[in-house]
Amino acid sequence: MLGKFKGIDVSMLSALAEPNRMAIVELLRDGPLTVGEIANRLEMSQPHASKHLKVLSNNGIVEVKPEANRRFYKLRLESFRAIEYWATSFQKDMEKRFDNLDDYVQELQNKRKRDE
Repeated sequence: MLGKFKGIDVSMLSALAEPNRMAIVELLRDGPLTVGEIANRLEMSQPHASKHLKVLSNNGIVEVKPEANRRFYKLRLESFRAIEYWATSFQKDMEKRFDNLDDYVQELQNKRKRDE
C-alpha cells in the first residue's frame, strides 16, 4: 500500500521510477513542451508520450497549460520541493552519524595514545 511520508506521496516516486517518465521529466527541466515535442525528442509515439504524461499529471509532477490549440506540459516545482525536503532529511541523519563516528574514532585515538 502506497502512502505519504513526511509530505511526499510514495506514488509520485513510483511514477518517477519508470525510465520513460524520468526522461520526460529531464526534458521538462529546460521548460514547457508540447506532447509532440516530447514524443519527437524521445523518439516515441505521441499516444505513448501522452500515456506517460497522464501518469505524471495524475501524480502531481507535471501540469498542463493550454495555449490556443496546443497543450504545454511543465514541471510542478512543489512536487520536487517535497522530494528535496524528504531527501535532505536523510542527509541530516547521515551527517549526524558521521559526526558520531568521528567522535568515536577520536576517542579511540586518544585512548591509544594514553595506552602507549
